[in-house]
Amino acid sequence: MLAAFAPTGVLRASINLGNPILAHTDPASGAPCGISVDLARNLAKHLGVGLDLVVFPTAGKSVEAVAADEADIGFFAIDPLRGEKIAFTEAYVLIEGWYLVRDASPLQHPDEADQAGHRIAVGKGSAYDLFLSRAIKYAELVRAPTSPAVVDTFIAQDLDIAAGVRQQLEADAARVGGMRLLPGRFMVIQQAMGVPKSRGEAAAQMLRDYVEEMKANGFVAEALQRHGVEGALVAPLKTA
Repeated sequence: MLAAFAPTGVLRASINLGNPILAHTDPASGAPCGISVDLARNLAKHLGVGLDLVVFPTAGKSVEAVAADEADIGFFAIDPLRGEKIAFTEAYVLIEGWYLVRDASPLQHPDEADQAGHRIAVGKGSAYDLFLSRAIKYAELVRAPTSPAVVDTFIAQDLDIAAGVRQQLEADAARVGGMRLLPGRFMVIQQAMGVPKSRGEAAAQMLRDYVEEMKANGFVAEALQRHGVEGALVAPLKTA
């Protein structure tokens, strides 16, 4: 089993810095930190191997690394497209997707976003991009290079709506001013761990069991609290 998870002798964990709820750079040390880093470090300890954090600025790049066997595990939103090459666990946290508009926008509810003529900024390859690419029928999606760059793209291109994780949008709204969130989420993201399907079903099941244990024993809840994460909930335990 160890060979399936760490064929190079260390556990290579793909970390996405594009979602600040899951991982970010520590301002003091410059090192990656967050709940995904904690889960990776704890899994490496459980396996008795060293940990190599493979850090990316976007979810898309992080997914590509695991799908291509360039990383052993990753932390992603569950999505059918990503699931073609990656075996997912059940979700460990649930994250809400929200819309941001200018104060002067006539939009008052998320359901009003999908209209012809509206342009929505979204991080390329993010869970929001994947979801909205399927859900949006009339509006146009404009893809920012990363999720943290969504609001800057929204402003620079004079778009109508910015889509993303609530915490990032709130921080950007406070930074630039003149913005407001539409009341209510437009989606809920199921954030899970994943392993390349090439590693076999036994490895996938072990990772699923690990995630359920981390939810059941309070590890995930404690990590969310320790990192000051708001707006994310511990996902419910898998039912038999």
